[in-house]
Amino acid sequence: MRLLIQRVSEGAVRVDGEVIGAIGNGFVVFVGIEDADSEATADAMVKKLLGLRIFMDENGKTNLDLAAVGGGLLLISQFTLYADCRKGNRPSFIRAGAPDHASRLFDYFTDRCRTSVANVATGSFGADMKVSLVNDGPFTVWLDSAEICKGKASGAPRQEH
Repeated sequence: MRLLIQRVSEGAVRVDGEVIGAIGNGFVVFVGIEDADSEATADAMVKKLLGLRIFMDENGKTNLDLAAVGGGLLLISQFTLYADCRKGNRPSFIRAGAPDHASRLFDYFTDRCRTSVANVATGSFGADMKVSLVNDGPFTVWLDSAEICKGKASGAPRQEH
């Protein structure tokens, strides 16, 4: 699972010209899912996402998480986060999850976020969406479950670099 997180002052998603999801202060999160991802992967990624301290405190330090600022989430499913551009100029998306699996896991991920965040909006899975946002900072973070979940499944100790 891959998350591209942008700290925003506002974000919205439109389908066929109609706003179907919008937030003020918070995160716009593009979510990529591969077939190897599971509910356990989603749980670990939700925990990391909601724990990120990338909002400014009273001293101008990035010490506050989403809950501390009452922020919202705008979640957008985006298979293109699994683009493989190593060969040629046309990306391959072979690692992106099959639509039925990805849709189910995206819904699970969204539901898990809703247990902790009051304002969670989403795009429409598989739709042609127009996403607008005002990146605050700018501040953009990339999370990949291959790194976040390293060693957790096997119980092996995590290696720090």
